[in-house]
Amino acid sequence: HHVVKTTPYGGKTIITMLSVSSSALARLAARSRTAAAASSASVRNMGMQAREEIEELPPNFSMDAVKAPPHGFGEQHEEELDPMAYVRKPVSSVHSIDLSKGAISALDSAAFGPGGSVVHGRFGNVDASAAETVPLEYLAFLRPASEGAAALREISEGGKTGTVLVYGASRPAGLSAVQLATASGNAVVAVVDGQHSGHDEMVDTVKGLTSEPGTAVAEQYALCKANFRDLVEKTVSGDDFTSFDFDSNQYQFLADFKANVLDYVEAYPSDLPAAVDSEQLKFTGKEKDRANFQANMNAYLSQYQPGADPIDPAQLEANFNVEQYELFKKKFITQTTAVISGGDGVTNTDRFAPAEIVNNMCMQPESTDDAKPEGLVAYPFEFSIKNESAPTTPMTKGGPIVGAIIEVTPDLAVACEAVAAAKTLREKAEALQFLTEPQKSAFGAASSIIGLAKKAGAAVRTVGGSLPGLDAVEKPSEQDIQTALDGMELGDDGTSKLNYFIQVYRASDYPIYEAYAIHRANEPLSGPRQIVVTK
Repeated sequence: HHVVKTTPYGGKTIITMLSVSSSALARLAARSRTAAAASSASVRNMGMQAREEIEELPPNFSMDAVKAPPHGFGEQHEEELDPMAYVRKPVSSVHSIDLSKGAISALDSAAFGPGGSVVHGRFGNVDASAAETVPLEYLAFLRPASEGAAALREISEGGKTGTVLVYGASRPAGLSAVQLATASGNAVVAVVDGQHSGHDEMVDTVKGLTSEPGTAVAEQYALCKANFRDLVEKTVSGDDFTSFDFDSNQYQFLADFKANVLDYVEAYPSDLPAAVDSEQLKFTGKEKDRANFQANMNAYLSQYQPGADPIDPAQLEANFNVEQYELFKKKFITQTTAVISGGDGVTNTDRFAPAEIVNNMCMQPESTDDAKPEGLVAYPFEFSIKNESAPTTPMTKGGPIVGAIIEVTPDLAVACEAVAAAKTLREKAEALQFLTEPQKSAFGAASSIIGLAKKAGAAVRTVGGSLPGLDAVEKPSEQDIQTALDGMELGDDGTSKLNYFIQVYRASDYPIYEAYAIHRANEPLSGPRQIVVTK
């Protein structure tokens, strides 16, 4: 086959004869027909919609006829366990650490009995309803919790509330006393002993377990007896804003201000280029820099306020009274507000000479008007020498001291026994001198608490042991045990009145953990937590 091809070139037509095979022409014609058919089909589809065929369900169809996928909505899929994975053994008992014996305690322990019951090593069978809602680890501290409840009951004398002082607030019995006293409506002033007082987070946590106006402090704070006494008095009586005699003290404020103004004028006289220390004006550089020193200093000192002219003390005393001081404070507030806010368009934020303002007010006192200037409102913490600020928070009072609860720590026990063994005052002083610093601190902090309680005529009880000259708590009664169990019980929201910081060593899985837990519990400064061992 031959194809004639015409090509325009320079106004002429060139005819070329091309030789094409029959197969090539057939392929070209097929492509043309396919493109035309697709074009016509697309045009028809624009105005027509394919018919949707719906498959009818069989008459006996039901949801049960459709089987669930193997890992979908049917039975829960159980993953295949790794044959090399370790499976934990079930826990049958929990034990606290007996530091005196250096072993796990058989008495301060709890174990599962027959039928799902729980048996305590010291108190026997635990109430069935409590056993279901109390964590097993908490039951290892049932004795210290019961002692805390018993001590609180004994010092309360029939349920009276007030301020309770607690020493050893991070240990099991002390921690229980803090939480139970707070839950009973008492204000607690807790002291964290030297074992944990260096742990700021623990001190803050114990403070969070108290309610206003109660608080918690470290042992070192209680050593400052005057400060600790003031803290307890503020807790007992409340931080009363109205107890301050403002009428008689406003003239003291004015006298202090006048003395400060005169000192300011003397320190920064007007002959200085700026209100800076005169030492900064001395040249201490190299000789080659002396020529430019004064020019550089003038540029540098221009950012500071100028010095002040002398003020006549007699004129200041006679004319600058309470009303003038109040006007000065308003000017100061206006100036500082403009500086902080970036300027109000009226106030000069680059220059404010307080001594100059006071001097002008002394020479020509300004008129006093009790009405506040327009736009100037009173702020909650604004100081006014004429009007006493109203309290911004309600005053809370803890009430009289109910009593003190002292947890016997190892350092406190050694210190008290050494002092009690001494007969004369000199021997007691010598005994204290040969104690270690932790023992001295424990004795001093506990003495602060005991002294305040005895001064208020309140009872003092020791928990976790006994101390010479103090009454130890009696054996916890059934009521005390039940109070402790009720405090440990977890509510529907997962919270409880009693909470502990527990570190669990699972000796049921790894028997060596028992010896390791005993070792960790006997370490100096072992950390702010209670160690238990599960078997």
